[in-house]
Amino acid sequence: MPSDALKSRAYLLLAALLFSTGGAVIKGSSFAAWEIAGARSLIAAVVLVALVPEARRRVNWRHLLVGLSYALTLVSFVAANKLTTSANAIFLQSTGPIYLLLAAPLLLKESVTRADALAMALMAAGMSLFFVDAETATTIATDPARGNILAAFSGAAWAGVVAGLRWLERDTPGSGPSTVAAGNAIAFLISLPFLSGIPKGTAIDWLGVAYLGCFQLAVAYVLLSRGLRRVPALEASLLLLLEPALNPFWTWLVLRERPSAWAIAGGALILSATIARLRR
Repeated sequence: MPSDALKSRAYLLLAALLFSTGGAVIKGSSFAAWEIAGARSLIAAVVLVALVPEARRRVNWRHLLVGLSYALTLVSFVAANKLTTSANAIFLQSTGPIYLLLAAPLLLKESVTRADALAMALMAAGMSLFFVDAETATTIATDPARGNILAAFSGAAWAGVVAGLRWLERDTPGSGPSTVAAGNAIAFLISLPFLSGIPKGTAIDWLGVAYLGCFQLAVAYVLLSRGLRRVPALEASLLLLLEPALNPFWTWLVLRERPSAWAIAGGALILSATIARLRR
């Protein structure tokens, strides 16, 4: 029914909107990156298990392997947001398709077309622009150079998640929710030794972490999974580009953080290459 398709598109847009708020909330928290990552993922895992029956399925070593890649994505992205601008963090994470295209022939036995190679080259060019000029450190972006590296790593780890979920779906369909829940649990366990400062957080800090875990991760994932049921993959991917488009805007609106001209140019090139590849 048309109304169902419209509702599914709304789910995807709302999911992208929730995802996009992560950078501003992470930067606005006085918690350290490890503390945010650990608490956020613990809350997300609990909410997912409570809301999504499929998230309660038993996992095996393959789910845990993909879950580890997801955990590394989550932790490195939070750290990147603390060290560099939100724009740099989200745009560099969006280069995940570069790594996916490189790995597809080897891991998934999927061929890379000439159009894929061109898109990969454009994304790589956009990615390089983030490293052209040394950005000045600020109170909410304390080490831009290291943050950019972590953001690029987050993109590579995310590519591992996408490839891994495809790998799992071939043999065990419906593995996504349990794998995502496991990944959040692993992220919490990785962060656990560094959570000593959590009890000292303010009520605002705790509200921020609760929002990140419950809504920005868990509820957004539920909306994403529901939206994907009735929206073609191409259209869904284009709708989800709302996340990298809005992420820097929220950080500017709340914290007045401004990305550099090189970052804006690099982000525009990455998004353009992504759109061109999706629409081919």
